[in-house]
Amino acid sequence: MNTTLLVLSIITSYLTFTLLLGVYGYKISKKNVQDYFLASRKIGPFVLFFTLAATNFSAFTFLGFAGEAYTSGYAFYGIMGFGTSFTALSFYIIGRKVWILGKEKGYITPPELIGGETDSHALRMLYVAIMVIFTLPYLAVQPMSAGFVLSALTNGAIPYFYGAVFLTVFIIVYVFLGGMRTIAWTDVLQGLMMIFLLLTAVIVLAYNLGGLQAAHEQARSVDPGLFIRSGTISIKIWLSFSILWSFCNPMFPQLFQRFFIADSEKSLQRASMIYPLVTGFLFLLPIMIGVMGRGAIPGLSAQEADSILPMMLERYAPLWLSALIMSGGFAAFMSTADSQLLTMSSMFTRDIFHPYVPFDSEDFDYSVGHIMVIVLAVVGLAIAYKPPATIFTIVTWAFTGLAILYPSTLGVLYWKADANACILSISTGLFMLLLYQFKLIPDFGFLPAIPIVLVSGLVLFVSHHVIRSRL
Repeated sequence: MNTTLLVLSIITSYLTFTLLLGVYGYKISKKNVQDYFLASRKIGPFVLFFTLAATNFSAFTFLGFAGEAYTSGYAFYGIMGFGTSFTALSFYIIGRKVWILGKEKGYITPPELIGGETDSHALRMLYVAIMVIFTLPYLAVQPMSAGFVLSALTNGAIPYFYGAVFLTVFIIVYVFLGGMRTIAWTDVLQGLMMIFLLLTAVIVLAYNLGGLQAAHEQARSVDPGLFIRSGTISIKIWLSFSILWSFCNPMFPQLFQRFFIADSEKSLQRASMIYPLVTGFLFLLPIMIGVMGRGAIPGLSAQEADSILPMMLERYAPLWLSALIMSGGFAAFMSTADSQLLTMSSMFTRDIFHPYVPFDSEDFDYSVGHIMVIVLAVVGLAIAYKPPATIFTIVTWAFTGLAILYPSTLGVLYWKADANACILSISTGLFMLLLYQFKLIPDFGFLPAIPIVLVSGLVLFVSHHVIRSRL
């Protein structure tokens, strides 16, 4: 069996199993909007944890972490591990109120909740625009990564973009069939696969490099900074990323919508408590691979380093094992892309099309939701056709844009912030983001998201009280 055929047979076997889950999910689904988009709000703590975690473990986790650690070393783990605890806390702070309001009022999408609680169609549309604009590039990262992986594993026999299309087709089919229930089930499978296969990759690569200590000594000889606590990352950037995750992660629409699907508040609480324990361990694994890769394959550019994991497997693991481990990468790509597609399709359906149809038809919403899955997948592929930057750069940009929504979301959920104050806050954040993009204001050593969120929050607080005092 030749190399390409072996790789495809292993990965296709895994993908076929996800399709079977999709078919089963379709057979038992209720064929209505609540079930398709939210699994009828009946997801318990175990599945809820895995669907929150796996949805958040994207190509950025599987490839981007290793690529960034190749350059920054173990200092990058400090960012991710510390930020994970804040993220779990933020999940519960935001998620608890979202779950309560969703259950009481039947909200399905994040903008629907925000618009409903403020009685503002303009604010609802602004949320849709921000969430779609900054999620689409992140969606494109998933097929990008599949293209990188398949091309590396087959020595270029499968071109980059063909690999991207290959993954996207499978995702479209099972999301189209089963909706949220199928996605949640596959997230359990994909989450367990990611943990087991990344651990296997660390063990196999370390063994073939002469042991973990020898592999690290080799990396230290290339760049001792990989093992310094601060490394190439300043304390301001370290704090920036740690805080950024907690501001942004709940604002990703695919994670925000997860708060609606819990069967109880206790399930959400338990999932939030487990989250930092498991993810803290998982995040360490690709970091270790990136550091070992710096010693084994030095001299890569930042963009080339995004492929350090498949490069290492190609050199230091048998082909069948490389393909099996990288099927875990496909699990990471799929567990994020499927959720992004479903959630954005629900927003186009419920927030853009539904308010303007001259009738209230659940069949219409159900049909449009399916169509938008295909449309958005094609848009993601179009962006992935010619990647604009590294995975890490794209993700950081997406995180920054979505973090702008955090102050307004917190304000709406906890102190009924005025809609116009929210619009002014978000507009201020977007304006500052543009100024940063064109380097018209200094960053003072922090990531742009930190001053942007602080200023946006201040604008929200002041404008809310000014507006209310005049009523």
